[in-house]
Amino acid sequence: MGYVDFILNLAGLLLWIKWRSLPFDPIHKRVPATLIGTLRRAAPSRFRRWHLLLVIATLLILRAVIYWWLGPAFAHIWIGKLDLGVTLLPFRSDLFGRTLAFSVCSFGLTLGIFYVCLLLLSLLNDKSTAAGPVHQLVRIPLGGIDLWPRWAKALLPFAGTAVAWWLASWWLVRQAIIPPPVSAAHRIEASLVIGLASYLAWKFLAVALLVLRLLNSYIYFGKHPFWNYVNTTAQVLLSPLGKIPLRAGRADFAPVVGIVVVFLAAELAWRALTYLHARLPL
Repeated sequence: MGYVDFILNLAGLLLWIKWRSLPFDPIHKRVPATLIGTLRRAAPSRFRRWHLLLVIATLLILRAVIYWWLGPAFAHIWIGKLDLGVTLLPFRSDLFGRTLAFSVCSFGLTLGIFYVCLLLLSLLNDKSTAAGPVHQLVRIPLGGIDLWPRWAKALLPFAGTAVAWWLASWWLVRQAIIPPPVSAAHRIEASLVIGLASYLAWKFLAVALLVLRLLNSYIYFGKHPFWNYVNTTAQVLLSPLGKIPLRAGRADFAPVVGIVVVFLAAELAWRALTYLHARLPL
């Protein structure tokens, strides 16, 4: 069931990306100054952007119905849980309201991780690389946020996650999913810890960039803009190690050391945040 949930979240994410990118599709907008702008569909299209949102909503509702229907039979081997890095939120599958909430929150968590990773790519690329064709895949979903100052983009995952948790905690307490806070300060402290935990999602993207950089160092994949974008982004990520001699002849060990540093930093951060969250008064 966990793999099914992941696949459905991925399908919803692809639909969301399509919804965000549809206004930039030259087939769906008039671009008279280009050859593509002269293209017209053979028949009038009845497809609208909001149809994609309707499909996403239908997907989430149908998934909740399936979980609610199959929940009692699989309760002994699987239960819906949201992994927030420092805590797990369990959702009962015998109540439709809970399964619907889990379906929506699970997709929302996937969407949040996606945008947090996009913000890291936006932070690591300056104006020169951001003008390339590959970075447009980052700019389209982010919209105007990609043009924000770096300090604002760096604080956005923390601020957005903290506010989202603070708002959601009221409903979670009412549904007895989390214990009630002992004070308003406790609720704010928990929100701050959850907000800091949002940066843990950067580990996966950072490691992926460094692995691709390592592969491209030894295997020639051509001059595609994607590899130039990966190398440039990974180089910025490795810049704190720039003063350490990590080359031996043609061998560059910087990506390997970078991967180890990312894993160690993420593990230490996870342990510290888990400790802080466990120390919060109940």
